[in-house]
Amino acid sequence: MPSIFTHALVPIASSVGLGKLVSTRLMWFSVACCILPDLDTLAFQFGIPYASPWGHRGFTHSIAFAITLAIVAILFSQSLKSKTWIVGLLVFISTLSHPLLDMLTNGGLGVALYWPLSNERMFFAYRPIAVSPIGVANFFTERGWQVIQSELLWVGLSAFFGMLLLKGLAKKFN
Repeated sequence: MPSIFTHALVPIASSVGLGKLVSTRLMWFSVACCILPDLDTLAFQFGIPYASPWGHRGFTHSIAFAITLAIVAILFSQSLKSKTWIVGLLVFISTLSHPLLDMLTNGGLGVALYWPLSNERMFFAYRPIAVSPIGVANFFTERGWQVIQSELLWVGLSAFFGMLLLKGLAKKFN
């Protein structure tokens, strides 16, 4: 998986790109939503196998999970101080970006993207992002630094260009 720092680049870049359409509150909520799928690492503490639909990269890494979270977030549009469609769209994209980025990594068992329709774990055919070590202690190592460099190249540059594209599109909506 990419690190939580890199996962956060998608909602931050999207929020900056969309400008006034996204409140600061929604931006930080979307950052939380993009990190939320990795709470499934707690499954290890309960003896749930990695390959289980309830394990790491299981149901929380699915399109269904991203849709559900976006629908719930829409109910809080007023609290998030943004238009309903912006809340739904940004939360959906932020949450779904997590498993899609994980599918670009070179390690792990893959992502249960189509759960509950399928428990099959999958990756993209092209997997250029070095997989991040699990656990804070393992992250701040030489290997962790190699992962950050890989993530900045592949995710950081993409997020930057995506932000520029959104800035151009947002002018039509502001």
